[in-house]
Amino acid sequence: MTLLQAAFALGIEAAAGYPQPLFRWIGHPVTWVGGLIAWFDRRLNRPTSSDPVRRTGGVVLVLVLLGVSIGTGAAIERAAGRVWPGLLVTAVLASTLLAQRSLYQHVARVAAGLETNGLEGGRRAVSMIVGRDPDALDEHGVCRAAIESLAENFSDGVVAPAFWLAAAGLPGAMAYKAINTADSMVGHRTPRHEAFGWAAARLDDFINLPASRLSALLLVLAASLLRSTDGRAAWQAVWRDAGRHRSPNAGWPEAAMAGALGLALAGSRTYGGQLVPDALMGNGRREATAADIRRALRLFLLADGLLVGAIAAGALVVGW
Repeated sequence: MTLLQAAFALGIEAAAGYPQPLFRWIGHPVTWVGGLIAWFDRRLNRPTSSDPVRRTGGVVLVLVLLGVSIGTGAAIERAAGRVWPGLLVTAVLASTLLAQRSLYQHVARVAAGLETNGLEGGRRAVSMIVGRDPDALDEHGVCRAAIESLAENFSDGVVAPAFWLAAAGLPGAMAYKAINTADSMVGHRTPRHEAFGWAAARLDDFINLPASRLSALLLVLAASLLRSTDGRAAWQAVWRDAGRHRSPNAGWPEAAMAGALGLALAGSRTYGGQLVPDALMGNGRREATAADIRRALRLFLLADGLLVGAIAAGALVVGW
């Protein structure tokens, strides 16, 4: 049932996404979780508290998020039951935790911005999906940032929630999304959040391990099937470079994407005016273009299709 749930959720989100009128009316599950995280951040992460106290507060935050998300997901599944109408209801709810459609649209806007409004158009569009300083990016930097975001968010925003949905149903997907949101909000190595966000960051690293590897594999397979990409180079980049990334997970899909496109991604980047060193993923050219973003989007679509196909096939095999 969880495999069917995941397959239906992926299909629903790809077809419809999350309607903007609904977002304006009630927000989004991520914004609701974000509000809870912000509340705990204000009350348990006081600048006057010691690091051990703040770290303990961060552990409390993680435990509350897990309890609320798993409990809510289990209650919804119990109420829906294990019949077809209930399965479709939970699949619709689970589709809100996926980001195939929005990810494609946001990255495509970067290419369109560059093509129609030049560097400033690209900077405006890329500022919506990355945390680095857009004014510090030239045209090639904007293109690399968009492609890197596509690769990393394919893992974090598509494969990982789909994996946990297939493995543990709605409670698993909701727990994943809650922890991933906490990591994005408080899991930073800054004076304010290094202690408080420690638990969220470490748990997020752990729960993303399987999806990051699976994402790389899907991208390698997709690159082998497309004429405009190189599956062998993608595999070589993953084998050689993924483990050198400063993140234990982001390097896997980024290296696969870089090798497939013949690019060198990642490397040192500027966040908040501070240069953050990192290893290069891939050994190709640094001069990425809007055309490379378009190739990356085609690769993403095929890799996503392989994911949906694998989950649907698994559901058929288990059901049979």
